[in-house]
Amino acid sequence: MSTLLIVHHSPTPLLTSINDSVIKGARNDAITGVEVRVLSALEATVEDVLAADAYVLGTATNFGYISGALKHFFDITFNAVREETEKRPFSYWIHGGYDTTGAERAMESITTGLGWKLAAEPLIFLGEVLPEHADKAEELGGTIAALIS
Repeated sequence: MSTLLIVHHSPTPLLTSINDSVIKGARNDAITGVEVRVLSALEATVEDVLAADAYVLGTATNFGYISGALKHFFDITFNAVREETEKRPFSYWIHGGYDTTGAERAMESITTGLGWKLAAEPLIFLGEVLPEHADKAEELGGTIAALIS
């Protein structure tokens, strides 16, 4: 069985709704052979990353950058997982209030350094969660899960 690891920082109801849609897509009944593990960015460990076959990352934009929690996740795992997880598929979602540019650059830079392969178009948006955002989040989770099923 393959494992999809969803690592997120979702401290508000709005962010939780985005992540819940990703999880819903990843756990779609039509996708078999995939265990979906969901961990907050402050709980995920090196062992969790090494045990996964693919990743979906989620964060808010805080002061133009990824959340401190997701930054912490990368800080504690990067060097220990870089070589072993190279070329694994991933994607991500970023939500911002005003601007996501710095968070997007950070996500691209960090995951390029890890050698991970972007496997689905990231979901990046500002403001309230509209039905089309929830649909795209669900599609994002389902796409990455189906890829490793």
